[in-house]
Amino acid sequence: MVGVAFLLALLTWLLLNGLNLNSDRYDRQTQALSDFTRFERAVNREVLTSRAGLSKNYDALVAMVDAYDAALVRLREAADTDKEQIAAIDVLAARAARQEELIEQFKSKNALLRNSFTYFSLFSSRLSSSNDRPLVADVSALSAAMLQLTLDTSDATAGELQSRLDNLERLQITSEDNELLHAAVAHGQLLHDLLPDVDAILKALVAETNNREQDAVHALIVKRQIAARVAARKNRLLQYLTSLLLLGALVYFGLLLRARAKALRRRAAFEHVIANISMRFIESHGDGLRGHVESALEELAGFIGADRAYFAWSAAGTDNVYGWVREGVRLDATWPNRARDLAQRYDDREDAIIYIPRVRPSYPDDLANLLDEAGIRGWLCIKAASGHGHAAILGFDAIEAAALSQWAEFALFRTAFDAIRNAVGRVVLEQEKERLQASLQQARRMETIGTFASGIAHNFNNIVGAILGYVEIAEAGIKSGTRSATNLAEIRRAGERASELVGQILTFGRRSQGRQERICMSTLVAETEALLAASLPAHVKFVVSQRAEGIVVSGEPAQLQQVILNLCNNAAQAMEQPGTIDLQITEREVMHSLSIGRTGLLRGRFAVISVSDPGLGMDEATLEQAFEPFFTTRSEGNGLGLATVREIVEQHGGAVAVRSTVGAGTRFDVWLPCGSLDEPISVQHAPSLALRGNGETVLVFEADRKRLLRYEEILAALGYEPVGFSVLAEAEAACRAAGTRFDAALVCHVPGGSSLDLAYLLHDVAPHLPIILASPSMHHFAAPLLATAGVSELVHHPLMSAELAAVLSRCLAASASKRMKRIATAG
Repeated sequence: MVGVAFLLALLTWLLLNGLNLNSDRYDRQTQALSDFTRFERAVNREVLTSRAGLSKNYDALVAMVDAYDAALVRLREAADTDKEQIAAIDVLAARAARQEELIEQFKSKNALLRNSFTYFSLFSSRLSSSNDRPLVADVSALSAAMLQLTLDTSDATAGELQSRLDNLERLQITSEDNELLHAAVAHGQLLHDLLPDVDAILKALVAETNNREQDAVHALIVKRQIAARVAARKNRLLQYLTSLLLLGALVYFGLLLRARAKALRRRAAFEHVIANISMRFIESHGDGLRGHVESALEELAGFIGADRAYFAWSAAGTDNVYGWVREGVRLDATWPNRARDLAQRYDDREDAIIYIPRVRPSYPDDLANLLDEAGIRGWLCIKAASGHGHAAILGFDAIEAAALSQWAEFALFRTAFDAIRNAVGRVVLEQEKERLQASLQQARRMETIGTFASGIAHNFNNIVGAILGYVEIAEAGIKSGTRSATNLAEIRRAGERASELVGQILTFGRRSQGRQERICMSTLVAETEALLAASLPAHVKFVVSQRAEGIVVSGEPAQLQQVILNLCNNAAQAMEQPGTIDLQITEREVMHSLSIGRTGLLRGRFAVISVSDPGLGMDEATLEQAFEPFFTTRSEGNGLGLATVREIVEQHGGAVAVRSTVGAGTRFDVWLPCGSLDEPISVQHAPSLALRGNGETVLVFEADRKRLLRYEEILAALGYEPVGFSVLAEAEAACRAAGTRFDAALVCHVPGGSSLDLAYLLHDVAPHLPIILASPSMHHFAAPLLATAGVSELVHHPLMSAELAAVLSRCLAASASKRMKRIATAG
């Protein structure tokens, strides 16, 4: 706005100066000067006319003098403030003042002169008619001398006239002519004096009348006029140049507006393309998305003259690349990912636009040189973070063309980038949704299978428990080495295998975390190593090649031991030839989120248990189903080993990974989060040997009368005196009546939790009585809750004689030790 105002003011000033408005003033000055000169000559002419006696009065002379003064005034007014002109006019005015002064003198003397001439002529005429001849002769001579003086006022002529006057004055004439003579002589004397003065005035006027002052003033006027004309021409030239400049500015701004209009039309067209691309993406589904993305890349590349375009990003550990190339151009499959690395090296910001319209390599290691080596002539790359630290890029390459076209609206490509990324991300989300739905359906099926299997397993566990219990009773009455003892041993082994299978089913169907303890992994592996030494086949050797001391995890010891046992048993079953199962314990620090198998691990410290075998290995199809429940490749397998392993590990917050090659073996990696340092470490002990009792009295509570009789037989066979109850009130009353009668109490599982209530009651009645609680699962009771109820040990229900003997032995030994301490303290 300021520039427009300045240009308007400049044009107005140039216009006014270019018009040469002073030319009228110079014309008025010239006219006034011309009038001054003309009136000056007219004044001189009137003076001469008056001198010649042709003018009867001075009216014309006065008018000419007034006009003369008026011209001088107009000349002074036209000069305005020009000091040089005013000075010259002042000189001219001084000369005019002198001339007017002389004119005034002339007027006065010329009037006297005219008057004297009149009287002199009158008197001379009268004297000429006198009868005095000498007088007439002298008067005639005087008149001739006077006439000569009027023509020549030189000193000689004046002297001649004076002598004539003197002669006449000396004449003695009659009285009547004497008076006329004296009057004529007086006027002659006056004319003798006036004529030279008047002629002197006329000569002075003539001398004053010259053109030097007028020429000086006229020269100044002409000089100013020429300067004004030159300035006007310059101003007109400047005005012309300014007009050209304005015309150029108008053309420039017109071209700028045209370019802006073209840019706006191009931007609108580009936005329209992006809108169409977005609409196609919205309406498209996963199957047709790749075609839509490639079509979008083609349309976008056409705006900048690119020969190929590509979109690359990483998601879920996989690389997704979409590309388009012009006919005759090739796109290397590895280039988009290399371009993503180059973009990250060039600008490490998450969101950046890299634009190199023409690649000019300079230094060996710079980006332009790397692009030139890849055959790129122009490059545009839009990059942004796609989440989880992965970068996504939208790239355009010029291969055959010399460079990409110059276009300033590259920020719009960010919108196109977001549209493509969101569309591809939506497909990934849809795929993830389908995968999660499949996983959810599988989880629901597994939950149904687990619930169903758990229900069957509980009932089957009771049957197996009864079989094993009666087998133990029968074995106690049969001599070893007989055929019956052999048959019972086979029945016992089959029952134990069935019990193991039931345990795996129960573990697989369980969803609770159980009691968490801090477990030293080296100790757990040492105990498991002792168990494996007795259970592995003879052709399989088990070694621990790497032990990381001090690694502690938080979990349930029995379940983690079962994980190692299952993995090692599976490894042994996969080895048809002699070989070694290798177990390693390492500690890993995870700095970023990590995907292991189907589980994502967060940052933290993890203990990694690796079990390797040189067995047959598994192909891809087998690996995909290896952890599915009830999937097995062996006719004698049950398909619950690996499924149980993964369930236990994931319940502990870990993950399982497997790598296998057909004919080269398999390696399982179990990742378990390390436990906190402020919890006590649980020390595992090997199972104690079953000890027989010495007639100690054991209170037994079992709601089922048949099982109660069987448990009483088992306890009697172990050397204990059982006292059984199937009613809760009777057991409580017996304990109240004779609390010291019982050495231990065995409370068996009662659905609904009444067994734990009985434990509370018995503990209230006999606080020092050791209580053993039998339950199908060890995971439903927290340690503080059991301690409050006075429960010292837990055993599996149904009862197994070996486990029950060991538990009773420990409880009675601990009770005796506490009783001795109490006696010693009391003493």
